[in-house]
Amino acid sequence: MIFDCIIVGGGPAGLNAALVLGRARRKAIIFDDKQPRNFITHASHGFITRDGISPKGFRNLAQLDIDNYPSIERKDETIVSITPTDSTCFTLKTTDGQTYTSKTVILATGLKETLPNINGISDYYGESLFSCPYCNGWELRDQPLVLISEKQDAGHMAKLIYQWSKDLIVCTNGTNNLPKADEQSLKNKGIKIQKDQIINLVGAKGQLEKLIFKSGIELNRNGGFVSTDPKQPNALAVELGCQLNEDGGVVVDQLGRTNIDGIYAAGDRAIVNPAKLIIAAAHGVRAAMGVNSDLTTACFQ
Repeated sequence: MIFDCIIVGGGPAGLNAALVLGRARRKAIIFDDKQPRNFITHASHGFITRDGISPKGFRNLAQLDIDNYPSIERKDETIVSITPTDSTCFTLKTTDGQTYTSKTVILATGLKETLPNINGISDYYGESLFSCPYCNGWELRDQPLVLISEKQDAGHMAKLIYQWSKDLIVCTNGTNNLPKADEQSLKNKGIKIQKDQIINLVGAKGQLEKLIFKSGIELNRNGGFVSTDPKQPNALAVELGCQLNEDGGVVVDQLGRTNIDGIYAAGDRAIVNPAKLIIAAAHGVRAAMGVNSDLTTACFQ
């Protein structure tokens, strides 16, 4: 069987793409390795009508919607390679050696987070330390917070967090990347900056209580934010020859098309920043529209 489209990735972008393709009567299959970027998050926010829903709950509801369309299949498997078979099709192989053929492919595998190398930080990430103030700032409002960031744009992040809490300390973890102008701007607003290296985080059951520094200083904090490094979860786009942007995302046009005919990308895989559930889902819609539009055009040639 030759599918109209194979969607690689079962997050919000892939799921919404599958829904739109199902409604367009396209024969498609969505592959999900069940390793979502937000698997550690208890609740997702900022998606109208679904504010506060758990990632698992969101996926379950999305899958129920998709199951209303018989032309869409779902597989809980991982795609390990994508190979052009001719000018019109691609062959995709799973970890167990199964192969599938499709006219088009949507890459929607999202991103993976890399945390700073700080002892114990993973115990608090997703519980009381987060990467996005738009996602979790409301829950941490008016509390004593920390921003852990080794990046030059820590000043911009701190200024955003200030909207939710004025009691904020920026920790650069032994680095000196913060521009002097940003440093002074933060200090003018009463935002403290701690440049010492963090040697440990202290708390219980994911709730941050204290940061301990190499200098011996200890700071009490209830939670906060951390700058992470997003990474592509696999080399599929690179192996296909897709063009990447400076953030490492796949370059796409307004309908999710990459520079490789028949290959589309959606969600965090293409956007990188800002990484929001609702934005990823919307990009899945656009990529599906691109697929349907291009297949329709090809049918009339």
